[in-house]
Amino acid sequence: MLANYLIGLREGLEAALVVGILIAYVQKLERRDVLLRLWAGVALAVLVALTLGAVLTFGTYGLSFEAQEATGGGLSIIATGFVTWMVFWMLRTSQNLRGTLHGDVDRALVGAGWGLVLVAFLAVGREGIETALFIWAAVQATGETTLPILGAALGIATAVVLGYLIYKGMVRIDLAKFFAWSGGFLIVVAAGVLSYGVHDLQEAGILPGLYDLAFDVSAIVPPDSWYGTLLKGTVNFSPATTWLEMIAWLAYFIPTMTLFVLAVRRGRKPRSAGTTSATGTGSPTTSPSTSHPIKEHS
Repeated sequence: MLANYLIGLREGLEAALVVGILIAYVQKLERRDVLLRLWAGVALAVLVALTLGAVLTFGTYGLSFEAQEATGGGLSIIATGFVTWMVFWMLRTSQNLRGTLHGDVDRALVGAGWGLVLVAFLAVGREGIETALFIWAAVQATGETTLPILGAALGIATAVVLGYLIYKGMVRIDLAKFFAWSGGFLIVVAAGVLSYGVHDLQEAGILPGLYDLAFDVSAIVPPDSWYGTLLKGTVNFSPATTWLEMIAWLAYFIPTMTLFVLAVRRGRKPRSAGTTSATGTGSPTTSPSTSHPIKEHS
């Protein structure tokens, strides 16, 4: 529940920030006539994410055990790749998220502004599809349904509230630090999801080595104990891990976390005077990691 709450919070806040920036910019341009189209794009993205979640949850019931494991393993690997790309994309884009979205909106508002539906759909849809895939993978790994989904829902609800408060200027968050810490956490979780995906493919008979264990600490960390459940639910730790699972975990985690830490450090280097702020307010003295409300004030 905790891991999925944090996933829902991070992904939900990303989507909420995007929607807030889009609304603020459209209002600044005095194009309130296209707000309904913007919300239509957001609603369509949410619908697609919910549909994907339903298909993943109920679409595999009629399959054989091997087919279910193969499907689960393949989607877990896809989810890992998707989340990794989004972590690095958000780390890079958060330095100038406002400017990136403003350019998209400027192009979409040509004519009647129906292109804004596509902009909103793609911006929010990325987060929704990623969240659906990742939460489904977490549900498969833990074997639980209610608590992971409840945790994700609470995280998304918290993100919506935070996004609204940020938009109104009531709350300021250091987004650079938030995305750095949450990105690091997601890489740890993604490594576990990848490892679990490899295990699924081993059970499906696609990959070898199902019974070649690198270690088995089930006596010390029983899978049904509270701490075993906690480790499984947060970082997908398996007390009995095969060699192939461990190799996959290390091969993903070590280079990915190294690149992520280096990217975070590069992003924290101070910029020279005259550089505009990350939020696009044009203040020459503002650090890119300084938190700002989304709403632009005159």
